[in-house]
Amino acid sequence: MRPFDDSDLSRDGKVLILAYDHGLEHGPVDFEDVPETMDPERVWDVATHDAVTAFAVQKGIAEAYADDYPDVNLLLKLNGTSNLWMGEPDSAVNCSVDYAAEVGAGAVGFTLYGGSNHEVEMAEEFRDIQEDAREHDLPVVMWSYPRGQGVKDDTSPSTIAYAARQALELGADIAKVKYPGSPDAMAHAVDAAGPTKVVMSGGSKTSDEAFLSSVKDAIDAGAVGLAVGRNVFQREEPEKMLDALEAVIYEEASVDAALEHL
Repeated sequence: MRPFDDSDLSRDGKVLILAYDHGLEHGPVDFEDVPETMDPERVWDVATHDAVTAFAVQKGIAEAYADDYPDVNLLLKLNGTSNLWMGEPDSAVNCSVDYAAEVGAGAVGFTLYGGSNHEVEMAEEFRDIQEDAREHDLPVVMWSYPRGQGVKDDTSPSTIAYAARQALELGADIAKVKYPGSPDAMAHAVDAAGPTKVVMSGGSKTSDEAFLSSVKDAIDAGAVGLAVGRNVFQREEPEKMLDALEAVIYEEASVDAALEHL
């Protein structure tokens, strides 16, 4: 019943999702370091890099540009909320699976905030999306982010393992989770996810070496790849970082070897 296989969202069984839903989630502040990334076309161009297996955007960005980039595998994010929202973590459903398929999406994504007071509502929304996606043979990626009043530490090993398990239990094909701080903790999350594939969330921009080291640790621990935005598009030469990530994720290169691309 699961549609995910090595031909969906992956290259040689590995995954690199370039995320560009930040304009809604964080606002223009995420584009200030490299102002040209305010223009979606600039980041769509980056998404044509061979290392990128899917490009995650919201509906409006997809409508405006997807037809011009037929070779980019579109991962349409179906929910999202602005950083102006001050309530308990929640995400508005902004797009249906039917419309995602009409726009040409090759996969859909959904954020679930486990531990939020809105978790029950979000899980019910995910149920409908997951079942509709099965009808369209579209893989489903869950941004599984425990957050809210029920969560004391959103990056503890036990919390990240729980996030990975929630993704499996609710029917996601890929779980996007934060790095829990060590290879052993990431391996535990991968085990908890069972057949659901696990990718590491790239998070805020960090130094080249620290970022590539965490990606290398995640891959060595059994994660199939990475979902990254700021650690790529906030760099002056994002293609070089994708070259480095290609070496780490697909070629299993060392961090030192990957750094040579930079």
